[in-house]
Amino acid sequence: MSAILNKRRAGILLHITSLPGSGAVGDLGQEAYGFVRFLHDTGITVWQTLPLGITHADLSPYQCLSAHAGNPELISVDWLCKQGWLRLAELSTESKSAFDYPKSYLLTKAFHGFLVHADEGYKNDFADFCQAKAFWLDDFALFMTLREEFKQQCWNQWPEHFKNRELKALQEARRRLKPQIDCIKFQQYVFFRQWLELKAYATQHGVLLFGDIPIFVSYDSADVWANRDVFKLDDDGEMLVVAGVPPDYFSATGQRWGNPHFNWHYLQKTSFHWWIDRLQTQLELFDILRIDHFRGLEAAWEIPATEETAINGQWVKAPGKALLSAIKVALGDIPLVAEDLGIITPEVEVLRDEFNLPGMKILQFAFGDGSDNPYLPSNYVSNCVAYTGTHDNDTTLGWSENLTTEEQDKIYDYLGNPQTSIHCALIHAALGSVANLAVIPMQDILELGSEHRMNTPGTTTGNWTWRFHWDQVTPERSDRLKHLIRLFNRQV
Repeated sequence: MSAILNKRRAGILLHITSLPGSGAVGDLGQEAYGFVRFLHDTGITVWQTLPLGITHADLSPYQCLSAHAGNPELISVDWLCKQGWLRLAELSTESKSAFDYPKSYLLTKAFHGFLVHADEGYKNDFADFCQAKAFWLDDFALFMTLREEFKQQCWNQWPEHFKNRELKALQEARRRLKPQIDCIKFQQYVFFRQWLELKAYATQHGVLLFGDIPIFVSYDSADVWANRDVFKLDDDGEMLVVAGVPPDYFSATGQRWGNPHFNWHYLQKTSFHWWIDRLQTQLELFDILRIDHFRGLEAAWEIPATEETAINGQWVKAPGKALLSAIKVALGDIPLVAEDLGIITPEVEVLRDEFNLPGMKILQFAFGDGSDNPYLPSNYVSNCVAYTGTHDNDTTLGWSENLTTEEQDKIYDYLGNPQTSIHCALIHAALGSVANLAVIPMQDILELGSEHRMNTPGTTTGNWTWRFHWDQVTPERSDRLKHLIRLFNRQV
C-alpha cells in the first residue's frame, strides 16, 4: 500500500468546472487557490476531481479527446493577463466585454501575445515542454487541428489519407498548419504550467490532489487515431464491439458507453507501454489516482457495435494482473484506488487485493440488503475509500428525500437513531468509519438537493454543469466540518 493511502484522511470531491467564477466554467484561477485554502482551514487533506481532459459536446469528462491533454477551458484567463500575453483592454468595446469572446479566441490571442512579449526563459520552457511531451503532443496537436479543419467530424470521417495516417499527407499537414499546431501546443503548455503551480500551492498547504483515470478512451480521440493497434478495430478502423456495463443499480438496460475495447494482446506484446505512458502523465498532475471501472481490468463487458443498449453483451477477460505488475515494475508502488463498484466478482476482488489497492465504499448503497452488505461501515477494512456518494449518485440529501419511511427507519436503526438528518448522519458515518480515506462530495457538505446533482448515468443532457457559490459555505458548515475532521482523527 502506498504510504499516502495508509493514513486517516478526509477529502472533498469537487470538479474544477464546479468552482465559482465569472467564466463559463470553473478554472485554475484564484477560486481554485481559494478552495485549497478552504480545505486547509477545515483540515481536509485530499481534493478529488474528475478527469481533466477535453470533453465532447455532452461535456462528459469520461469521454475525452485525449488521454493526456488537459482541457483548455480550465485555463485561467487572468493568469495569461498577468504574464502580459493577453491584453483584455485591447479586446473590449462599448458593446462587448473581453469575456464575451470564446475561450478559444482568447487563447489564440494569448499565443500571439506570447510570441511577441514572452521572455527567452518562457520560450525555452515552452520548447522544453514540447520536446518532453512529444510522444503524445505531436499527434494530439495535429489531430485537433485537422479536426477543426474538418468541422469537428470524427476522424473516421476524414479523407482516407488523413484517416489512415499516410506519411506524406501528415508531413504536408504539419507544414501547412504549423501556426495552428503550435497554438494547440501552447494551450497545453499553459494548462500544465497552471496546473502544476496549483499543485505546488496545494502541497504547501498539505492538500493532496486525487485524480481519475477513465479505463477506456473515446473512439473520437487522438489516442485511437494515432494508435489503432492498441484498440479492437477492424481493418477499416471501425469498432466491432463497444464498452459499457450490463443492467445494474443505475440503469435497467445497462450503460452503452460506446468506447472501443483494448487490444490486450498487442498491449501485452508491447509491455503495456501505452498504459504506462498514460499513467506517467497523470502522476505528474496528481498525488493519488483512481482507476475508473477497475472491474474492466479483470473482464470487460463487450457489446456488439450494432446494439443500441448494453443488454446483449458478454464479459471478456483482460490481463489485469499482467498490466498492474508492469505498472509496478515501471512506476513503483504508486497510490492507486480501484473503483470497484457494480457487478464485482471474486476474481475482481482477488486482483484488487493482490496489489493491495483500496476499493470504494458508497454509503448510499449500504442499506438495501442484509447485515453482510459490503457497503455497511461495520464491514469495512481500513484499506478502502468511504463515500456518501459519487458524481454518479444523487446528492445524499436528494437521495434521502426519496426514501420510504421504512427505508429511513432501517438506516436510523443501523446508525443508532441519531437526532439528525439522514444526509448529515451519512457524512458522520463516512468520516467516523475505519476507512483510511473518507471523501464527501461538495454538494453533501453544502446540504444540497437533487437539482444540484452532477451526473445521471445513462443520460446525455443536463449533466456536468453544477457549480457552487461561496455564500453556500456558511461559517456553521465550515465549523461543523472542521469539528468532524478532528473528532474522527482525520487531520494529518
